Amino acid sequence: MLYVVGLGPGEKGKMSLEAMEVIRKVEVIVGYTTYVRLIHELVSGKEIISTGMKQEIDRCKKAIEVAKEGKNVAVISSGDAGVYGMAGLVLELLSQTNDEINVKIVPGITASIAGAALLGAPLMNDFCHISLSDLMTPWEMIEKRLHAAASADFVICLYNPRSKGRPNHLTKALEIIQQYKPKETILGLAKDIGRKKEKAILTTMAQLDETMVDMTTVVLVGNKETYIHNERMITPRGYQL
Repeated sequence: MLYVVGLGPGEKGKMSLEAMEVIRKVEVIVGYTTYVRLIHELVSGKEIISTGMKQEIDRCKKAIEVAKEGKNVAVISSGDAGVYGMAGLVLELLSQTNDEINVKIVPGITASIAGAALLGAPLMNDFCHISLSDLMTPWEMIEKRLHAAASADFVICLYNPRSKGRPNHLTKALEIIQQYKPKETILGLAKDIGRKKEKAILTTMAQLDETMVDMTTVVLVGNKETYIHNERMITPRGYQL
């Protein structure tokens, strides 16, 4: 059996009971080294197959090989395995090989959901996710999606907003968004969710200090009705109060 398990944002308390049960019962754990480290207490004594960044295909292929041997194996992802995670890659690989392997995908709390809870209630109306990483999606396509989401006034959850290799992607994204939303639009930064350095920052597009944003940050851009009250980011649902 091959499981693809979402770990949530990083702490045991935000993992589902199903995810913990699966991790405890499988024989083999396959995952990115950092994510394996997050659950070290749960995987003691198990066979561990871990690799670094940009080796996702190799990890998933190895997990499939192990499953074909008849072992129970879990591929782990941070957040939800189906949101920029390993679930799609595992299923894509199996669709190419036609291997008959039972696959179960175990959901986890993705960064936008955990970050929203940390910030208040910013996702009470329609929202979308856009990753600013152009490693696998051309920047031209990302720009089109930013235009579409901003023009429709979605609350926008920006994943992979800024890194050493992509220091200006967030600047470019916000420049596009500001063509449709005022500079006073509320921004919420959820940093290191579920970890020791967890932090919530409320600001606006005009006042944002981009140096506070890195790859462990999810940026939530409000819609035109989003506001702050008592240090909480709130997007009205439309109830008649």
